[in-house]
Amino acid sequence: MKRKMFGCVKPVQAMESVSGFSVLALCVGAALWPALAGAAQTSTAVGDNTHQSAAQSASSSGKKIGDTLVVNATGGAAGQDVPGDYSTKLTTAGTRLLLSPRDIPQSITIVNKQRMQDQNLQTVGDVLDNVVGVTGNYTDSERTGYYARGFYINNFVIDDIPTSVSEAWNFGDALGDTAIYDRIEVVRGANGLLTGTGNPSATVNMVRKHATSKEVTGNVSASYGSWNNQRYVTDLSAPLTESGSVRGRIIAGYQDQDSWFDRYHKRKKFISGIVDADLANNSTLSFGYDYQESKTPGSTWGGLPTWFSNGNRTHFDRSFNPAPNWAYYNIETNKVFAQFSHMFDNGWDWHINTTHAETKFDDKLMYASPYAFNGGSFPDQDTGLGLAGGAGWFTGTRKLDALETYVCVPFELLGRQHELVTGVGFSRQRNYYYASNDAVTVADMGNYYNWNGSAPEPNWQAQTKSSDDTVHQRSVYSAARFSLADPLALVAGASYTE
Repeated sequence: MKRKMFGCVKPVQAMESVSGFSVLALCVGAALWPALAGAAQTSTAVGDNTHQSAAQSASSSGKKIGDTLVVNATGGAAGQDVPGDYSTKLTTAGTRLLLSPRDIPQSITIVNKQRMQDQNLQTVGDVLDNVVGVTGNYTDSERTGYYARGFYINNFVIDDIPTSVSEAWNFGDALGDTAIYDRIEVVRGANGLLTGTGNPSATVNMVRKHATSKEVTGNVSASYGSWNNQRYVTDLSAPLTESGSVRGRIIAGYQDQDSWFDRYHKRKKFISGIVDADLANNSTLSFGYDYQESKTPGSTWGGLPTWFSNGNRTHFDRSFNPAPNWAYYNIETNKVFAQFSHMFDNGWDWHINTTHAETKFDDKLMYASPYAFNGGSFPDQDTGLGLAGGAGWFTGTRKLDALETYVCVPFELLGRQHELVTGVGFSRQRNYYYASNDAVTVADMGNYYNWNGSAPEPNWQAQTKSSDDTVHQRSVYSAARFSLADPLALVAGASYTE
């Protein structure tokens, strides 16, 4: 059974007509530059998830009828990559319609697993740092806010299920490990068609790897770098039935590292397991579980004082860490998810996607405070005295339950083939936070020139609720691609969110 994931296709009949000279030039170009042939592939669907292209490799079957060359070839589903190629031929990003990136009516960047591997992009933040049009604002060692088109990016999506991210609280969304993802899609600009509410900045969609192999395959990698950066990752796939109709995949990793910061250390471990099953009657089912934990002693809160009390600029070594020895930032994430799809005989393609995610953070932090309300002042340039410490103990929990279902419908109108996708989504996200604030005295901070993190930990008071909010979101959306003429198509869509 051929399987297509996350896109709608329509059986059509098509024929490419090229001159003999064009065929010769195309073959020579393909031989000298294989990626050229892949780049010329069109997104016209043929048969059951096959695509037609005039620039196929010599292994594609074909026959010549007069001056017409008929080519039969099989193209990939959404997100399928050519080994060694950074481009993605087809995607459903932005509209749920299976389109080539240039046909999507928004600016989009897709970073596939090949590029993440080659450029050693280990976290979602590493990927965003390498996406054109996205800027990172680094607040401290653990918090980085990302912006596009002048707005904060507050929509992080995993397999099309959105999570709303707050600027005030950090659940480590940008610190997620990329080893479990097949690709990361960044749609710049407003993307309310699929994500509902949010800033008109960008949407970051992480697409998980699936168990696609019917043979036992896998790889194990290990690396060691500067500042004792050790990283170990294993990725194993295997059939769970003799026929391979049920397959499993597990990805696990561990990372342990110091930093150019004094007394800073990070430990991270993660595991992802997924089962993919080909059911009867052109149906597929996927379900799995993700877990990630990071523990970071020596994490910072804010930066360093900029001025001395006499108005001169301060100068600190790059390795200077303003965090006390008791500071830490811990994050834990658990996610369970399931996906179901069914291809009807008439070409309709139905999908159901659901997830439950729970993320928690627990941190104790301190910043060097020159402010009078903490009893501090700007440090004296000669003695290094004057700074106090603002301290905080924060915990938070974010719970997300979401369900989405949509259907892709190919249809014929006025003698031409068109595609329509329509869907509904429901989500409930609850965020609640607790805090306890205290201070470290000027005497305990001492001479800042001799700072080594030895300031005593405050005698914390019981935490109080800082905020508690629940967001219910219901949405319905629809998008269509109308074929107006052979070189011309119209993509349109609308959504309603409550």
